[in-house]
Amino acid sequence: MPLNRRTFLERSAAAGAGVAIAGSAAVPAAADERASGRPPKRYSFTVMGTTDLHGNVFNWDYFTDKEFDDKAHNDVGLAKISTLVNRIRKEKGRRNTLLIDAGDTIQGTQLSYYYAKVDPITAKRGPVHPMAQAMNAIDYDAAALGNHEFNYGIPVLRKFEEQCRFPLLGANALDAKTLRPAFAPYSMHRMSTPCGRDVRVAVLGLTNPGIAIWDKANVQGKMVFPGLEEQAAKWVPKLRSMGADVVIVSAHSGSSGTSSYGDQLPHIENAAGLVAEQVPGIDAILVGHAHTEIAEYFVTNKETGAKVVLSEPLKWGQRLTLFDFDLVWSKGRWAVEKVGAQVLNSNTVEEDPKIIRLLGDEHKKVVGYVNQVIGTSVTAMTTADAPWKDEPIIDLINHVQQETVKAALAGGQWAALPVLSQASCFSRTAAIPAGNVTIKDAAGLYPFENTLEARLLTGAQLKDYLEFSARYYVQTPAGGPVDTAKLTNADNTPDYNYDAISGLTYEIDIAKPAGSRIAALSFVGKPIDPAAQFVLAVNNYRASGGGNFPHVAGSQQLWANSEEIRNTIITWVTAKGTVDPAQFASVGWKLTREGTPVF
Repeated sequence: MPLNRRTFLERSAAAGAGVAIAGSAAVPAAADERASGRPPKRYSFTVMGTTDLHGNVFNWDYFTDKEFDDKAHNDVGLAKISTLVNRIRKEKGRRNTLLIDAGDTIQGTQLSYYYAKVDPITAKRGPVHPMAQAMNAIDYDAAALGNHEFNYGIPVLRKFEEQCRFPLLGANALDAKTLRPAFAPYSMHRMSTPCGRDVRVAVLGLTNPGIAIWDKANVQGKMVFPGLEEQAAKWVPKLRSMGADVVIVSAHSGSSGTSSYGDQLPHIENAAGLVAEQVPGIDAILVGHAHTEIAEYFVTNKETGAKVVLSEPLKWGQRLTLFDFDLVWSKGRWAVEKVGAQVLNSNTVEEDPKIIRLLGDEHKKVVGYVNQVIGTSVTAMTTADAPWKDEPIIDLINHVQQETVKAALAGGQWAALPVLSQASCFSRTAAIPAGNVTIKDAAGLYPFENTLEARLLTGAQLKDYLEFSARYYVQTPAGGPVDTAKLTNADNTPDYNYDAISGLTYEIDIAKPAGSRIAALSFVGKPIDPAAQFVLAVNNYRASGGGNFPHVAGSQQLWANSEEIRNTIITWVTAKGTVDPAQFASVGWKLTREGTPVF
């Protein structure tokens, strides 16, 4: 039976939860203990942490329909995490551990999409979300909210919350009208020690203020999301006054202290380091959101000089963080004497058979779903040459985005403006086969969880945008051979940060230096007017500053939604039935050297 929010606030983990905390300066044994000749009372416990699970239960890639693998041979999923957790609990003692998460749980795979959209948990007599089932079975103690928790709307999130036997924490997710917490701000856990003096561990949850922008359609007028530092400064003293011996923050916010999306929204993205630096009284922070691996990172609090330990386990269940705490009874209270952090790799263990048995049927159902035929393709299309040629498969993405934005703006103030679209080659192995097209084929074109926006740009700004994008190519003199293996990724620019824009025609002169490569830039056969206005269909990562492309992050937002672009593509193919490049493909751009086409 799910616990209500009040119960969450008061919940005690007397017998078995694990908590991660770090960062206080070493505390010497109390003088009275030394004077008595008795050894000081000590206690050690471990807090385990995950983050950015993104709907991964099993070590399976639903977009390729095979076991997950990458260049580093990482594994993913809660079934692997469960095995690691069981091992740590056996080593440390179940009573001496806690298990927490830092958010982004219910979005990211076709498994999580299926139970939000296809067989939704919100339906009457609907299913229990696989992530709730798995996390309940593993016995999580608390989880912070991530920004992607809001992607499917508040009703889905509330139903997920109801299905979890642990609290979803968000001290800075407030009701828009009352400005009171819309979720439990914290949970309190009581650790029983051999010496008879319990340790009280508080877990404070903080989420990402960017929710107000990225999921505006779902949260506007319902919730607001103030800054992490502000809310931590409010709650940490309260938790200490309530008797918390240890305070750990579970923050869905990266560690760097700046915005990874261009700083136009100060500290929205990665404020965990700032929280550690500016708010006294925190022992450790479990970091999320940035999808990076940080085993152990110390930040010095400016007010107290105490060191706060931060750790971020790698996304999707690839790593499990361990915070190991050593406490000493000093001056009538428990104090953190020593704390450290490390991460464990989930590819070192097998999946927990208990989780396999629990969710095997759900997994099989979704595998069947992704292999469902949704249409046919007149011809095969591939991204193999897309990094250097305008290929129909990328035109398909842009065409779907353009149609979607045009429909959204129809009848409104911006309906008369021309709609352009940007897309990248996310994978050089994506393909649409000739004949039957399945859900996994369509979804494989777009492996990221991006959503779609419409932004207002001028002709001059679009030229700047394209010049910035064209830095992707290595400068290659005219006349000599072109080796495609050495042509791209200049200055380590990844494929996903090279954008082609559909709706314009242009040349990219790779013989010229970056910044002066765009030539013959035209719209409907005429040189582009620098002052003309255009609507750019753009993914939310780029619109928020991802890749640091010029102008777009500061441009006016005309429309946005929270539907993943890959699912928009699936819906489009399903509705059309037939994918025919003749209806949408054209050569809008090409590489040249001094006016001569490269290919």
